[in-house]
Amino acid sequence: MKLEGGIADTIGGTPLIPLRRVFGGESFQVYGKLEGANPGGSAKDRPALHMLREAMRRGEVGTDTVVIESSSGNLAISLAQLCGYAGLRFICVVDPRTTEQHKRIIRAYGGEIDLVAEPDLETGEYLPARIRRVGELVRSIPNAYWTNQYGNPDNYLAHAETTMREIGEQLGEIDYLFCGVSSCGTIRGCREYIDRQGWSTKVVAVDAAGSVIFGGAKGPRKFPGLGAGITPGLYQQGMAELVVHVTDTDCVQGCRELVRHESILAGASSGGIIAAIRRIARSIPAGSVCAAILPDRGERYLDTVYNDDWVRRELGYDPSLSYGG
Repeated sequence: MKLEGGIADTIGGTPLIPLRRVFGGESFQVYGKLEGANPGGSAKDRPALHMLREAMRRGEVGTDTVVIESSSGNLAISLAQLCGYAGLRFICVVDPRTTEQHKRIIRAYGGEIDLVAEPDLETGEYLPARIRRVGELVRSIPNAYWTNQYGNPDNYLAHAETTMREIGEQLGEIDYLFCGVSSCGTIRGCREYIDRQGWSTKVVAVDAAGSVIFGGAKGPRKFPGLGAGITPGLYQQGMAELVVHVTDTDCVQGCRELVRHESILAGASSGGIIAAIRRIARSIPAGSVCAAILPDRGERYLDTVYNDDWVRRELGYDPSLSYGG
């Protein structure tokens, strides 16, 4: 069984564009890697394709396999799309932070939703509860296969072989890479490519305030996509030279700045990336070339990030006060 042709062949090769208006007053250059241009709308298309292809090559996924994954939304969409193309049943375990738009897209591709309504009692986090539910499904459904984005090396290898290679082919050795973290697949894959090339690129991990990935204090987070309530299996010490934690409000501000100045409608994590670059701008040497991986597009966040009433109600912040509203 193979996954090739059609929609599978359109994944990757996303645009890398200069963000001259957002960062026009700075002495360094920033290029945004628009991962929302993937057919499934996010960077998660890459590991979804690679994990499924490699599992098929090893004989772990066949025509009667039921693919199961835990996801906050984007990977689930990517897997639903590809499983639909391959004729495979797909079940995604999600939690209440997954947006209604994400769930509608998953179902539109033929994916099934399994909602974990309550967080793990011991940790207060949804991720352990989701993973526990995945285990229950795998044990109860014949021929079930867990892609396991949190511990599957094929997750990060996808980015080592495509995402960072594409950036390198266009920009050469860059000075800074800004990368959001959650499963740690993107950042670990990019780090491995950078190390193989012998580059001196500084990798900046953009994490959510309230995430524990880099040892931060655990706290609530409104948006999926950045951060984790447990340390993922793909995490490695030394993946990043610097870690910047961003708040939900930072994400909203960054998104609105990006769409106002660059006409790029991006998701919450992308806004966090923009905010992180702003945060450390004074420490970036003049003439530096920076690449920022912008994980997904913004249509999935019209009811949250781009909804003024939601932002005021849920974040206690008036969006009209920043970047022209």
